[in-house]
Amino acid sequence: MKITIVGAGNVGATAAQIIVDRALANDVVLLDVVEGVPQGKALDIYQSAAIQTSDTKIHGTNTYEPTANSDIAVITAGSPRKPGMSRDDLIAINADIIITATKEIVKYSPNCIIIVVSNPLDAMTYAAFVNSHFPRNRVIGMSGVLDTARFKTFICMELNVSIENINALVLGGHGDSMVPLVRYTTVSGVPITDLLPKSRVDALIDRTRHGGAEIVKHLKTGSAYYAPAASIVQMIDSIVNNRHRIMACCVYLQGEYGHSDICLGVPVKIGAQGMEEIVPIKLTEDERAAFDKSADDVRSMIKKLQ
Repeated sequence: MKITIVGAGNVGATAAQIIVDRALANDVVLLDVVEGVPQGKALDIYQSAAIQTSDTKIHGTNTYEPTANSDIAVITAGSPRKPGMSRDDLIAINADIIITATKEIVKYSPNCIIIVVSNPLDAMTYAAFVNSHFPRNRVIGMSGVLDTARFKTFICMELNVSIENINALVLGGHGDSMVPLVRYTTVSGVPITDLLPKSRVDALIDRTRHGGAEIVKHLKTGSAYYAPAASIVQMIDSIVNNRHRIMACCVYLQGEYGHSDICLGVPVKIGAQGMEEIVPIKLTEDERAAFDKSADDVRSMIKKLQ
């Protein structure tokens, strides 16, 4: 297994570190346009592998040739959010970066699975899908994995229970109109609505929708990277080990959930071939309206991209 990570910033480097720690690949290539950065970070991570007793090899590069024949390519490159910026504000900045990266990845690794992480995630996933000319099962955006993790974390903090007890699902776009599904949110099988009043549930939903912005506000000079990196690795683990895990990811829809020609977060089964299937779930009228509203927001970003 060979994994390439495009972008040696905080997200990409942290993901590479976890991959090496867990020995999820034989080889990891860390790529960045800034000379010396991927080389230095890769060498540092490689030395940490001696302590973790991991035999995964990692090296840094500024060109795409060393990425040839990768099984998985993760695109984290792009500008991070700054205070006051929305994910949507990044579309003009990051679109060219993602399109260039996608074309280079396809050139050297035509059979790989692409995982898109750069924001605005849904539009960038669409850009990668269109420019890769890959089947849709091999271009997946990391959206609901992170959003669901944030929702679960806030529930854990609110109820002071083990995170293992919490099941949740967040669909829709990776933005302020994302759709945390309360009906599918339980604590050891108990609906969250039996444990918290509606006002508190609504507050947790609102905090989840602005979870990334909350971190940006604290950091002031950067954005989240530990949880996004962990989300990437959860997806990679399901691919590498063919786990068939069901998680919310951004994929290209062809009529599923009533939408076509759009990349949007829905429940999917992830295995060795990437997206194995889109899992259909029934939505209430209110959930459907919220999901459609989120889809409209994503579609407006895609139009800006086009």
